[in-house]
Amino acid sequence: MEYLVGIDLGSTSLKVCIYDRKGSLVAKASEPTQRYHPNASHPEWTIWHPDQIWGGVAEATKRAVAQLAHVEHIQAVSVTGMSMDGVPVDENGKWLYPFISWLDPRTEPQRQWWLQHIGAEEQFARTGNPLRHFCPALRVLWMMEHEPEIMARTAKWVLIEDYVNLLLCGRLATDYTMASCTLLFDLHDLKWSDKLLNLSGIARSLWADAYASGTVLGEITSTAAEMTGLPVGVPVVLGGQDYLCGALPVGGFRPGRVLDLTGTWEVIQVALTEPKVCDAAQEMGMMLQPHVASDRYAVWAGAVAADMLEWYRKEFGSEASRLAEEDGGTDWDYLMRDAASAPIGCNGVMFLPHFSGASFPSFDTASLGAFVGVSNRASHRDMLRAIMEGLDFQFLEMITAIENCTGVDQGTVVALGGAVRNEFWMQHKADVLGRSIEVQQVEEATALGAAMLAGIGIGMYSDEEDAFDHVKKEGTLYQPNLRTSPLYRDLFEIYLQLYPTLKSVSHQISANLTKHSL
Repeated sequence: MEYLVGIDLGSTSLKVCIYDRKGSLVAKASEPTQRYHPNASHPEWTIWHPDQIWGGVAEATKRAVAQLAHVEHIQAVSVTGMSMDGVPVDENGKWLYPFISWLDPRTEPQRQWWLQHIGAEEQFARTGNPLRHFCPALRVLWMMEHEPEIMARTAKWVLIEDYVNLLLCGRLATDYTMASCTLLFDLHDLKWSDKLLNLSGIARSLWADAYASGTVLGEITSTAAEMTGLPVGVPVVLGGQDYLCGALPVGGFRPGRVLDLTGTWEVIQVALTEPKVCDAAQEMGMMLQPHVASDRYAVWAGAVAADMLEWYRKEFGSEASRLAEEDGGTDWDYLMRDAASAPIGCNGVMFLPHFSGASFPSFDTASLGAFVGVSNRASHRDMLRAIMEGLDFQFLEMITAIENCTGVDQGTVVALGGAVRNEFWMQHKADVLGRSIEVQQVEEATALGAAMLAGIGIGMYSDEEDAFDHVKKEGTLYQPNLRTSPLYRDLFEIYLQLYPTLKSVSHQISANLTKHSL
């Protein structure tokens, strides 16, 4: 039996999954990803602590490896995860300042500077990046302005997956997909952009050399082996961005398949053979970048999604928690039962899912979430179902925009992420979309995608197609309800009016919130 290890660095948990050659999960462990708010004067500032990230990975790896009867059968390891968060390290690889989380808004002034001095169009044309406040180059600018002494000691700015790789094998590098998220990596030449580096004033020396996903980086060191339980000498292979790794086990790297990945964020992704999109792509906030699959490019866009259901669960889910404790099951079972019992249209209630601003296809950080159409007919069940309807209208809006912009035919929609465990939600998505949605029985797709890259790197699989042929699984097909889909289409037309109608009010409220938080 041969094993491959995929390590997934997520915003909620640090997962370590071990698979056999056929992609079957044989061991798994996880540790929480802990958020910290280190500055009482700026409670919105959010960091990940490097020692907690590495300590959590090491502990989860040790517990996963301990489940194997034959640890010596581990063949390779690869790391994937969130793509934007980085840490400055000195010449000895010691971290100097914590990871500034993608949840942290402190770099909005740097985003405005970038817009003024470099411009969104130039940025997108060279890198395929929409300009978001959490892009790594903006973190570097913030550090240069606010922590110049630390930056003077900084040898490299290391993205979070690369930091874990450094501690696993002692070598620092990055892959094309991670580099492409920085604002500084040329999409077409696959190298760091001298022009953007010069315009931004950021030194090329801060960035590690970039290679293709699936490149063997190094081997597990004796120090890492002691902390993780992995055997010394096991190859460490470059992984890639989490959304892209998740496409590999379900064939999402094949053009004509639309990948829907729903978790805290919902991301719609398609693969292309050439980096070409419509002229409006930049304005809409679309991302164009190299894929983890060779000779492929990925177009994707996303918006915050399940985070709003988590908000409802936390604020209004006490009764569901009580029922779960008394009668069994989970609180989600009872919340979804409530949502299913509400009528389509939620007795007039509609929800605009902009709790974290608008991301795509309208990029607007000042937009706010809203319930509208609330009357004394509305119940808590209507409010919950309205959140789900709003999220799925957002899904329909995103998928329509991506397909129109890329010219991708309306092919198979494949769903991944935590939402696929929720049968009501998946059926609801199919009804709103008016197309079938395929859910493959893949366990931890993102980690499995990383493990597949590990297998490709060491020659266990010849390429992505070969790896997919080995790991692909049967799935469940959710067919749209032909009676309800037309009802949702009518509601969708109303939903499309919510953002433009509420935009001015949201901007005024956002400005007021900013004013009073200073």
